[in-house]
Amino acid sequence: QSENILGYFINVERIPNSCSHSPNRISLKERKILVNLSMAYYRVNISAYNEAGESPQAIYIVPEFSGTDLPGQIHVKSQGTNAVVTWTPEYNPKCFVVDWGTGKEDMHMKIVTMATGNFTLDNFQPYKLYKIMVHASDVCQCENFIGHEKTFGVTHFYSVEGVPRTGPANVTIMNITKHSALVKWTEIAAEDRLGFLQGYRISCTDSSRKKSPTVTLNSSATSYHLTGLKEKTTYRVQISGFTNAGEGPLTLSQPFSTPKYGTVEPLSICI
Repeated sequence: QSENILGYFINVERIPNSCSHSPNRISLKERKILVNLSMAYYRVNISAYNEAGESPQAIYIVPEFSGTDLPGQIHVKSQGTNAVVTWTPEYNPKCFVVDWGTGKEDMHMKIVTMATGNFTLDNFQPYKLYKIMVHASDVCQCENFIGHEKTFGVTHFYSVEGVPRTGPANVTIMNITKHSALVKWTEIAAEDRLGFLQGYRISCTDSSRKKSPTVTLNSSATSYHLTGLKEKTTYRVQISGFTNAGEGPLTLSQPFSTPKYGTVEPLSICI
């Protein structure tokens, strides 16, 4: 029935939206629209209409912006299960809109009209990563923020950090030579970190239980080149992740052996 379409209805809804009324409905003839959005979460509902009526809605969630924190804009200080958020405004809008939560399905929103940038959030749970956003707006009542809201700062926060509950996964030993080997692994999943991952610690133990010095790598590392190995010797690699709260459990690779001559074929091991 596309040839009979008269136009389209579009609702752009902020997530979360503390307003009780529905978002403004936009009517278009074209199949595109340009909207000014902040870095908050948004849901777009699109339907077509003709003389017979309106179609079911297609629902689109605007993807999360790939940018990380906006540093230096927002400061968060833990106070038990509460957190005090402070910021220094670049200018004086009519109000600020604060969003906080663990994801788009669990976000809370508050309009702050105080002149100073200070707000207390409550009911934070330990070991969970929260996203906190502060937006400046010249619309402060229960209205549509689209076109009025500008993101001032974004930060991530743990009220209490823990140690990772697991080590890295999918440990692979490859490119084994007489005196070296390449170790690869998969980073610790975000939900298993329980704090801000600071890095990994990796060491190698031979069959006589002699352990090499521990090497500390940054959190973006997913491989390490072992050197100084002895020929014709069996080794096992140990890897752990750590946060500010401490070190998590070790991941142990399956044993691998260096050859007496030349190289051997790559060996893949999943833990």
